[in-house]
Amino acid sequence: MRKSQGMSVPDSQQYPSLGDYALIGDCHSAALISRAGSIDWCCLPRFDSDSVFGRLLDWEQGGYFEVRPDVHCTSKREYLPGTLMLVTHYRSRAGEARVVDFFAMREGGRHRPRRELVRMIEGVRGRMRFDVRILPRFDFGEVRPWIHRNGHGTHVAVGGNTGLLFLGDMNLVSAGEHALCAEVEVTRGERRHVAVQFVAPQALDSELAKPEEQAQLAAHYKETHAWWQAWAARLHYPPQAGTGVVRSAMVLKALTYAPTGAIVAAPTTSLPEKVGGQRNWDYRYSWVRDSVFTVRALSALGLEAEATAFGQFIMRSAAGNADDLQVIYAVDGKRRVQEFALEQLQGWRSSRPVRIGNAAAKQFQADIYGLILELSWRWSERDRGVSDAGWRFLVELVERAIARWREPDRGIWEVRSRPRHFVHSKVMCWSAIARGIALAERQGLDAPLARWRRERDLLRATIERRGVDHRRGVFVRSFGTSELDASLLLLPSVQFVAYEDERMRRTAAAIHRELSADGMVVRYRSEDGLKGREGAFIACTFWLAECFARQGRKRDARQLFARAERCASDLGLFSEEYDPRQRELLGNYPQGLTHLSHISAALALNATAATRLGVPAHRSATGAGAGAASVLR
Repeated sequence: MRKSQGMSVPDSQQYPSLGDYALIGDCHSAALISRAGSIDWCCLPRFDSDSVFGRLLDWEQGGYFEVRPDVHCTSKREYLPGTLMLVTHYRSRAGEARVVDFFAMREGGRHRPRRELVRMIEGVRGRMRFDVRILPRFDFGEVRPWIHRNGHGTHVAVGGNTGLLFLGDMNLVSAGEHALCAEVEVTRGERRHVAVQFVAPQALDSELAKPEEQAQLAAHYKETHAWWQAWAARLHYPPQAGTGVVRSAMVLKALTYAPTGAIVAAPTTSLPEKVGGQRNWDYRYSWVRDSVFTVRALSALGLEAEATAFGQFIMRSAAGNADDLQVIYAVDGKRRVQEFALEQLQGWRSSRPVRIGNAAAKQFQADIYGLILELSWRWSERDRGVSDAGWRFLVELVERAIARWREPDRGIWEVRSRPRHFVHSKVMCWSAIARGIALAERQGLDAPLARWRRERDLLRATIERRGVDHRRGVFVRSFGTSELDASLLLLPSVQFVAYEDERMRRTAAAIHRELSADGMVVRYRSEDGLKGREGAFIACTFWLAECFARQGRKRDARQLFARAERCASDLGLFSEEYDPRQRELLGNYPQGLTHLSHISAALALNATAATRLGVPAHRSATGAGAGAASVLR
């Protein structure tokens, strides 16, 4: 046994598997709740803020918020249908109860969020008692906040630039200066609530902290339930695709930062791609690439507002200037996301360093130009025009793609070794030029089309000469090599090559053969500047499943799809990677790229049904398909 912040915890219970965690969120921030009923990760007031509960990254110092029965019992958990509200059912000989966890949502919450995390205990049968223990730790565990009662008799925690207000009808008592606890008993039909609100420290004694708010928590439950169900009702998808598509869509929605339209790659930092390794990154920022893929996936399900909001976010963040565009932004559009290590933190299962910020923000990744042009093209397909200012920005992006496609870059995987001439990056530069030409032609916009066409054709010829292993007839990872890369599976998604093209068929087959590990797909097997190996990349497995589906290899596609789906937690949440041998999720969690790839593959496997709903069968959630490739060449 080891002592952990006032509780004796068996070693076997420390650092649960990532799949043990559930996600709740309010499109501003998020929390991860373990199967044992402990909130072990939560950053407030934003995804990229410092943690207020961070035991996920340091069991001893990180802090947590626990609600658990005081007797042995069985449990099961699920999300309330059509919501991201977690309900955990507990059953013992003496009784039954359930705990409902959610971030409070409301109409207008984009600019007026409640910033309120609610935990509700409800009796179902007999009697059950619960122990509640709250140990907030601010600034990634470095600050033990001062917990006391404010002028309204409500407990508050304050430290540095962070303040928390604790509300509810539980009798919380101090457990020393830095913790709160309560014992709660419920009978059938009885409810008890406890909530945490983020409040600026200077406001903790103001009108914002009045205890009258306590009476509203039950109403917030109903309001949140209605909000999520109304959002889910907007989804349009073929029923054959399965309810997992809805869950993935909800995860993507939860990763959206409502005030700006930014979409974070994941709500966590430094969850490792290999346990004990150094492949640990901060994903609590908005990647242009992942975000473009996300809005495509949501658009394929009929959610256009999210696509529009993200497009506006990119325009604002880049200041409409292609030279100022970068691959990562903070959720408010801030450009500086410098990377540094928190040396004092143990890391999940001793995986260090724990990183804050991400140095990839300053990398040159050439695919970024094509990503934004692709998104603009998809808007135009829905009869959305391009403004004069927007077109000037897109023209600059095309010109930057033309000027820089001859340069090596760090690629889609953000390698930390030397830059290379990655084929995927070259194809995305080609896509930027091709989409620019198509937009100008479709909407009668002014552009140097003759020069753009020459550059487009030259780039295609270069890729087809240097980016293909002509002996095997397959596309390769980078110029001058015979190595493969799972990103090649995306080439048809931007209409560079048809899914049915023989080179693409051979490429997909070669990836299946050479990059497979226990039925899953790894990204590549090449040197990337970091020590150690990583797990199988779940999104890449979905990419191959989609590729096979669109090539008519439905049986192989369904096998791969089923294998990737089995990597999900019991709640349908995916991480970035998976260790097939240990049967364990790895990497930041839940991962947006995996969930959007899940949606895309599911729609590809049900293309006929998708067509009946108005989603073209050749179109995917990660790309625009191959149907018009000849028009754009």
